[in-house]
Amino acid sequence: MEIFNSPFFVLTLALVGVVIIIAALLSGLIDRSDLPQVGVFLALGAMLGPAGLALLDVTLESPTLRVVATLSLVLVLFTDAVSLSIAEVRRHGALAFRVLGPGTLLSAGLIALAGGLLLALPVAAAAILGAALASTDPVMLRGLLRRPGLPEPVRLALRLESGLNDAVLLPVVLVAMSFLGHSGLPSQTDWARIGLDLFLLGPGAGIAVGLLAIAALEMIRRKTGVRRDYESIYSLGVAFAAYAAAEAVHGSGFLAAFAAGLTIAALDVELCDCFLEYGQTTAEMTLLFTFVLFGSSLIWSGFTVLSWPVFFFAVAVVAIRPIAFFVSLAGTRLDCRSRLLIAWFGPRGLSSLLLILVPVFAAVPGAQLLFSICCFIVLLSVVLHGGSLMFIRRDKSTVAAPATAATSATGSVPTELSAISNSREGENKPGELITIAEMRQLQRSGVPNLVLDVRAEHSFADSGLRAQGALRIPPDRAVARLTELDVPRQTWLFAFCA
Repeated sequence: MEIFNSPFFVLTLALVGVVIIIAALLSGLIDRSDLPQVGVFLALGAMLGPAGLALLDVTLESPTLRVVATLSLVLVLFTDAVSLSIAEVRRHGALAFRVLGPGTLLSAGLIALAGGLLLALPVAAAAILGAALASTDPVMLRGLLRRPGLPEPVRLALRLESGLNDAVLLPVVLVAMSFLGHSGLPSQTDWARIGLDLFLLGPGAGIAVGLLAIAALEMIRRKTGVRRDYESIYSLGVAFAAYAAAEAVHGSGFLAAFAAGLTIAALDVELCDCFLEYGQTTAEMTLLFTFVLFGSSLIWSGFTVLSWPVFFFAVAVVAIRPIAFFVSLAGTRLDCRSRLLIAWFGPRGLSSLLLILVPVFAAVPGAQLLFSICCFIVLLSVVLHGGSLMFIRRDKSTVAAPATAATSATGSVPTELSAISNSREGENKPGELITIAEMRQLQRSGVPNLVLDVRAEHSFADSGLRAQGALRIPPDRAVARLTELDVPRQTWLFAFCA
C-alpha cells in the first residue's frame, strides 16, 4: 500500500478517530473495572486486522510502523523524563539506585542469562532481549499509579523506576547492536562512535535544544505571556526537535529526547506541569494507537515461535523480576506487602516492543526472532500483570465526620501563605480566593470543611511547604477522589495550590 494515497489517508484518520473515541468512552469503565486498557486496544487492533475486518495489515517492513514506533519511543522517553521530579530523586536517591541498579539492571542481566541458556542466543542478542524485557510499560503502570489505595512508598518506587529505566536500558540495546552488526568485535573507531553517540552527540543535542527552548519560552512569558495549554504543545515540539537535532548530527535521537525532557524537569517546573496537565493525554493517545497497530497482526507473531524453550523462558522472565527486586530492596524499611507489589508489577508492554524494534529497524541479524519472542512475553504480561490489578484492594476509607474534619483542619495552613493570599486577593475575581482569616473563621463556626493540597505532582515534590492535616488530592482527579472518599456535598473545600 502506498503511504500517502487517498484511501490510506482516510483509513489513518478513521483509525486515529476510533482510538480517541474509544479511549474517551471507556476511560471511566476501565478505571472502575480494572480491565487492562492495553488489552482493550490490542483486541481492537485484532478486530481491524487481517483476522477480523481486514482494514489494517501492518508488517515489520511497513513505513507506517517505523514512523509511529519512532514517535512513540520519543514520547515514552520524553514523558518519562518530564514526569521525573529532580528534587524527589535527590531526596530518595538510595531508593532510585536500588530500583535501577540492583533492580532493573540485575533483571536485565538475569533475563539475558536465561535467554542464553534456554534459547541458545548469542551474548549480544541475549543482552538486547534482556534489556527490552526489563523495561516496564508506562501505560499499564499508569493505571496502577493512579490507584488511591496504593501505598505511597510503592507509588514512589514504581514512579522512579518507570521514569528512569528506559534511559538506562536503551544504551544497553545500542551497544549490543554494535556487536551483532559486526562479524567480530567492534574496532576502536566503532567504540569511539558509540561513545560519542551515548555520551555526547545524543544527550548534548537534547540538552542544547532543551536549554534554548526554555530560554525562548521564558522570554516570551515575560513579554506577552503563553497559554498553559499551548505550553504543553510546546513541550511536544521540544521533544521532536531534540530528536531531529540529534539525528542530524548522527547521534541518538531517543537519548536526545530523554535529555531534553530531563533538562525541562530540572529547570522549568511550570512547563512540566503544563505538559502533564494537557500534553500527557496526547502522548497517551499516540501510545494507544501504537497498540492498535501492534494488535492488528504483529504482536500475535509471538505465537509463531512458541515452543517449550520459549515457554520456559517466558516463565523465567516473569519470575526473575520478583527475585531481582526482593534482593535489591533487602534492608529497606518497606514492609513485605510493599516489596511484593514493587517486585511483581513490572508489566512488559509498549516500551519492550519499541526497544526491540530499534535493532529490527536497523536490520540487525536475528532481530526479528527477538521481536517475536518479545511479543509472546508482552501478551503474557498483559494477561498476568494487567489482570492482577483487579486483586489490588482499593482505598475505600471515608473522610471523618464534619466536626472532626473541622478540628483537624484548624491551623493546618502555614502562616507563610497568609501574605501570599492577601497580596493576590485583588488580582482574582471575588470568590476565587479566600484569606487565611476568613478560612479560620469558617472553621471556628463548625461548618464541615476540608483543606486540600491540590498542587501538581512536580510542584508538590519540589516544594518543602506542606499544609499540615491537608488531604493530598491529585488535581487531575479531584472530583473522583472526593467521591471515592464520600465527602459530604455541603463541605467547604479549601484548596491549597500555591
